[in-house]
Amino acid sequence: MDKKATWDRFYKESASKGEFKNFEWFFGFHSVKNVILPMVQSMSLSHESALHILDMGCGTSALGPCIYSTSPCAVRVTCADISPEAVKLMKVHTSTQPSNKNSSLEFLELDGTELSGHFGARTLDMILDKGTTDALVRSKEGRAKAGQLIRQCVQILKPSGRLLQFSDEDPDARLIWLENEVKGVEEGADVGYQEMGEQRGVSYFCYQISPRTASDSDKGKLV
Repeated sequence: MDKKATWDRFYKESASKGEFKNFEWFFGFHSVKNVILPMVQSMSLSHESALHILDMGCGTSALGPCIYSTSPCAVRVTCADISPEAVKLMKVHTSTQPSNKNSSLEFLELDGTELSGHFGARTLDMILDKGTTDALVRSKEGRAKAGQLIRQCVQILKPSGRLLQFSDEDPDARLIWLENEVKGVEEGADVGYQEMGEQRGVSYFCYQISPRTASDSDKGKLV
């Protein structure tokens, strides 16, 4: 599941079935909007320009477009995926309108392990990861890539930014792994989580990673 060819084949097969339908890993936007939108609204209070939000490994999920269409504050949503097939489908089939006239939406073909080569350091306000890391860590050779992805996310987030990682992995395992991975970033990061509740009998969690700066390296962890 860490191979580009795997996802190209998956989305080609999905498109060949006829009518387009957004494919959601775990759950859709409505299950997480009460986490994302209040945070976006709060962050926007200290910003004069649109918040830059990256939906990393977007596939054909409606998550990014829904944030674009429902956020009352201005957002610049970038939906990125390694599969050109997924990006092409989203460009063709997404026609939603923004809630804020200053919002924008774009689709980008990009490998998540090459984020720092595309985005500058400390330039993004929020990164969303709904199933992307889970797909990698459960792949035979993907765990190293997943760690690389996490570290690059921390590097490109603003000091006030957040990486929101939605997963069904229990905190006893995921927190330790995340804390170990962010040690590879110069300033480090704070890691915390909140329970999302159950979907179809499976418990989900939102892991939050916030980059540190030299001046606040001793601040407490998120809870």
